[in-house]
Amino acid sequence: MLEMTREEFEELVGEALDRIPPELTRLMDNVAVFVEDEPEADDPDLLGLYEGTPLTERGEWYAGVLPDRITIYRGPTLRMCESREHAVAETEITVVHEIAHHFGIDDERLHALGYG
Repeated sequence: MLEMTREEFEELVGEALDRIPPELTRLMDNVAVFVEDEPEADDPDLLGLYEGTPLTERGEWYAGVLPDRITIYRGPTLRMCESREHAVAETEITVVHEIAHHFGIDDERLHALGYG
């Protein structure tokens, strides 16, 4: 397991977000990104989670709702990584994966694109 403080891991997540092309980040709407130490006990290996209504499913009814939530989990990520470089790569994949859900891209398509 790789050792990394929460602040260092939050920085990795921030760097991964900074690498998202600006033309995509401008399209993101009503979404917040969080870092948590651990996922729910029923899925201890979960690296990230998207909760909300994808942009492709929003309609006229979509107003006054809380932001979508993207959560990146520190514990499972660090347990699977042997080096900082591995953690950087895995964090970037997870961030892209969860943002893709915000855009309405499902897991099957993400796996086909290499973001499984």
